[in-house]
Amino acid sequence: MSAQIAPFAVFSDIAKRSKSFAEGLPAQEEAVELWNGIGFTLAGEHYVAPMGEVTEILHLPRFTQIPGVKNWMHGLANVRGRLLPIMDLGQFFELSKTSMSSRERRVLVVEHGDVLSGLVVDSVQGMQYFAVDRFQDTVENVARPMAPFINGAYVKNDEIWKVFSAFTFTENPNFLNVSQW
Repeated sequence: MSAQIAPFAVFSDIAKRSKSFAEGLPAQEEAVELWNGIGFTLAGEHYVAPMGEVTEILHLPRFTQIPGVKNWMHGLANVRGRLLPIMDLGQFFELSKTSMSSRERRVLVVEHGDVLSGLVVDSVQGMQYFAVDRFQDTVENVARPMAPFINGAYVKNDEIWKVFSAFTFTENPNFLNVSQW
């Protein structure tokens, strides 16, 4: 019997010494809840579209111009067998033109219900992550025609990223009416 107690005593002693030398666990930091979207620029301003509202990001494809449409409707592009209307978001909102070359410009593909649209933006900054607690309901200095499509903003690195609702935009009657007449 004494042969069985000795190993147990040795292991108990090792456990006690180990606990006395052990350091505590690091302080557990609270996880920050994040919101994400696709960041883009228009006329030098930062915007972000909710992740689920942008289907794809493309380089500006070759397109065929269509007569009798508004100036912000560039034309139609064939993208993998689907006709994609190419529309300039900056021109639609009558924002000041930036000197972005067509190489830097991108198309945000939005598919909402029956509407498939390619929205041309100045550049895309890719996926952006924001701490949920950095959200602001009110946004200042929003171009008047854009205001109905801005749903607050996030602040990151002292920059304001306005949340642009692509779905709300594609439901707008002014956007859906591309005819010049």
